[in-house]
Amino acid sequence: MDFFGNFRKYFFLIFSIFAAGFLFRIVNLTSWPIFADEAIYIRWAQVMRAEETLRFLPLSDGKQPLFMWSMIPFLKIFSDPLFAGRFLSVVCGVLSMLGILIFSFLIFKNLKISIFALFLYAISPFNVFFERLSLVDSMLSMFGLWSFIFAFLALKKRRMDFAIFSGFCLGGALITKSPALFFVLLLPLILLLLDWEKSLKKKLSSLKVYFSLFAIIYIIAYAIYNILRLGPNFHLLASRNLDYVFPISHVLESPFNPFLGHLKDVFVWFLYFSSPFMLILFLIGIWEGFVAFRKQTVFLLVVFVIPILIQSEYAKVFTARYILFVLPYFILVSSLSILAIKKLKFLFLGLFSGFILFSLFQVITFAFVRESSLLPENERSGYLEEWTAGYGIKEVSSYLIDFYKKNQEKEIVVGTEGFFGTLPDGLQIYLNSYPNIKVLGLGLNFREIPKPLLDSSKNGTPTFFVFNDSRGDISNYSNASMIASYPKTKKNNGSFESLLFYRIMP
Repeated sequence: MDFFGNFRKYFFLIFSIFAAGFLFRIVNLTSWPIFADEAIYIRWAQVMRAEETLRFLPLSDGKQPLFMWSMIPFLKIFSDPLFAGRFLSVVCGVLSMLGILIFSFLIFKNLKISIFALFLYAISPFNVFFERLSLVDSMLSMFGLWSFIFAFLALKKRRMDFAIFSGFCLGGALITKSPALFFVLLLPLILLLLDWEKSLKKKLSSLKVYFSLFAIIYIIAYAIYNILRLGPNFHLLASRNLDYVFPISHVLESPFNPFLGHLKDVFVWFLYFSSPFMLILFLIGIWEGFVAFRKQTVFLLVVFVIPILIQSEYAKVFTARYILFVLPYFILVSSLSILAIKKLKFLFLGLFSGFILFSLFQVITFAFVRESSLLPENERSGYLEEWTAGYGIKEVSSYLIDFYKKNQEKEIVVGTEGFFGTLPDGLQIYLNSYPNIKVLGLGLNFREIPKPLLDSSKNGTPTFFVFNDSRGDISNYSNASMIASYPKTKKNNGSFESLLFYRIMP
């Protein structure tokens, strides 16, 4: 089937799905409070934009910098830094949608399956949720998918230009986030998707060509990766990874801990973010896939399952966004369930309708009623309930800017909890254009008003203090006057944390 020949026939439908997917991701984009990692990434991008010598700043924390480099142009376009950072993830999500459409057609040669896969990806709450946040995982997922697309085209058509493009995408993934290693290891599985000649001589001849193309891909990818050696902290990429993963010997020492617990977490994430309806469609897709597209189904299942199993075994810290990069392959398998529409018409339509209703509920709450979103407990606490959720930060920054403008002060000092993360980085991203408003990270677990703030206030400098009530237990506020308290989302037990904003008095 000719893709572009049939594309015209379904152009309006495909365009409508893209438009819906884009709208689900962009509408009310800054409605959720800034998350800790978002604050760090956006702040890094601001610093890197301002100071050329710090373009490899993320390496100081063992992180790759491409996501932050890519954010810099958006910081120039949009005045709201949070919107700028999140818009980059939206762009990555839209490019992943395009990749789903193309890759599906390349391996299944059925435009209806491709359109169905595109639809599932466009409205899937799992993808929509994380592609609305300024997190590197959306970019990793996008680069991984496109590296497979170009690698398949390179081998299928035996063309070097596609191999070069695949190498650039794989290199992009490598300088985005460390789990790109999975794409490096799994890329040769593209060989499963090819049509092999029966003659041994022709097979060997083909293998020589394929080997050359893979060599080009990997040489380019690692040439790009080695750009990071220009940064002074390149060595921290390896050492910091040890903070997040167990050593290889872990499988011999304790093979089921945390393996089983993490697998349970993965199942819960799919229940909440993809729905039971989607999980059943996935199982139907596996069945139909083994009947009609066996080698494609094997390829997709391996790419989907292997990274989850390895991360479940070795990850010390494991959250839902860490498996975002395998979701395209979950979606592609699930899209094969449409082949059962004639045999299981009512079951399929019931499951599909349930998935649509669930997805619409989720994406609408993501945009407009965040507290009503159905989230796993650990995800809900991180993004809505605890110190990592940056409620009130934008309001505090607006107050400080207005105070600075009205009083024409030479300098304002703002002390915050922590040294990086939601605070002080979340506050600094909004005060970036006001160098006379000094933001100081002062640590955690306060028992009293920090002495540097008391000294600053005594010197006549307007001084403020911002911290989460869960990160301090101050009994004496005689030198402080509360300006505002910003409550976070209530927990299941009815309690809630708050961001506290004080002015320190002389």
